[in-house]
Amino acid sequence: MNWKQIAGSWVMIPQRPIGIIHFLGGAFVATAPHVTYRLLLEYLAEKGFAVVATPFVNTLDHSAIAQQVLLNFERVLVRLEEREPAFQGYLPIYGLGHSMGCKLHLLIGSANRVERAGNILISFNNYAAKDAIPLVEQFNTAVNVEFTPSPTETYRQIKENYNIRRNLLIKFSNDNLDQSAALTKLLKDRFGDMVATQMLTGNHLTPLGQDVKWQPGKDFNPLDAFGQWFKQEVYRDSNQLKQSLILWLNPLSAL
Repeated sequence: MNWKQIAGSWVMIPQRPIGIIHFLGGAFVATAPHVTYRLLLEYLAEKGFAVVATPFVNTLDHSAIAQQVLLNFERVLVRLEEREPAFQGYLPIYGLGHSMGCKLHLLIGSANRVERAGNILISFNNYAAKDAIPLVEQFNTAVNVEFTPSPTETYRQIKENYNIRRNLLIKFSNDNLDQSAALTKLLKDRFGDMVATQMLTGNHLTPLGQDVKWQPGKDFNPLDAFGQWFKQEVYRDSNQLKQSLILWLNPLSAL
């Protein structure tokens, strides 16, 4: 499988897809999600899910970004339905977001009647602009610089309009940027047991885990042993995340 660029998104298609994942990344790494989240997304493709990773450039207008990435995703679906026989029948669609990508999926599910089998929200945060962008504090205080919607308005929209019933929220043990607790309560009040939460070891950057290149020499030595141990430590948190995702997406994969 190779990445293909279709209608502004990066797409990876397994031979017999069992579902479709629409992925949206974090604010400052979302312009090339097929690179920054490569290992995670390619793992999901290997497990049978077609992955559509839609890049975006962060601005203050998050509502506009959400509508644009949704439009780009729907354009990809049209192309795939036209060209790929596997997409002409029903395939469940899941939203997968990391950090700001979570907020975008929540806004999409609040402002549109989209068909989703569920959403996975990793390391959700909903900061005000002054907390998320350090330079904002240096602006003239007479100018109101804020994201649209604001954190308060975002929660209001989710509470009143969010329509994706099945959700998985993932928080990492060493992530001081995560704000999943408030979102968890809000979603559980709406959908009860349809909302699942998991605490995993790792930090805010765990989903970006990249390949650590280490090739042992011809004669295995103590340095090679250290290199393999280091590689296992780096992969442990990301592997735990991958397993959690696939078990929620496809519980039968554990059988």
